[in-house]
Amino acid sequence: MKLALACGLVLFALAGVAHADEADTVRETTAAEADAFNARIYAGTPGKTAYACFVRHYDAEHLARHPKQRVAAMKLLVSAETFEADMQLHNSFRLGFRYRDRKGDFDSSGSCRHTVFTREGTEVRLGCGVDCEGGGIGIALSRDDKSVIVRLQSIRVWLHNKPDDEAERSLVAGSDDGIFRLDRTDNSECAALVTDRKELAALRHK
Repeated sequence: MKLALACGLVLFALAGVAHADEADTVRETTAAEADAFNARIYAGTPGKTAYACFVRHYDAEHLARHPKQRVAAMKLLVSAETFEADMQLHNSFRLGFRYRDRKGDFDSSGSCRHTVFTREGTEVRLGCGVDCEGGGIGIALSRDDKSVIVRLQSIRVWLHNKPDDEAERSLVAGSDDGIFRLDRTDNSECAALVTDRKELAALRHK
């Protein structure tokens, strides 16, 4: 986690839900359903650790069609680890992106706690949150499991992985930055999001 603050971890089951009225049609998944979702997102049953990388670079044509979209590129690394303390699989995420009109690499990260069915059971979504009420994202899979749909309203981000308050900003959905479709790719494409050397080595061997 990026914040060295003694504050509670706030996770949202509906992180990144685009419309509040969806709350009436959401139910938390069963253990079997959550296991099935994990097997889809990690392209197989995860072992002690697992990773999945999704990337999108928006070309000039796309950005021209969406002039209000501020994000020009985005990477998402979803990770899983089984903790010996409870022998449960714990998911987390790291998000990196670049703006179309600002320099620098922005990033965010957090834990994922809830897997829910939304919109009357037509979509499974993983809810992930950032420490200290830093917002969060919702992660869903395309039908062919080759892409993820990332939804957000607002999420705390940092510039160049700097955790100090001066570098802290937020990515807000606005008119055209609330839903992103990212394509599955080799895990090495998300290596820049990992700062721990041991974890980086594990990622490159997955």
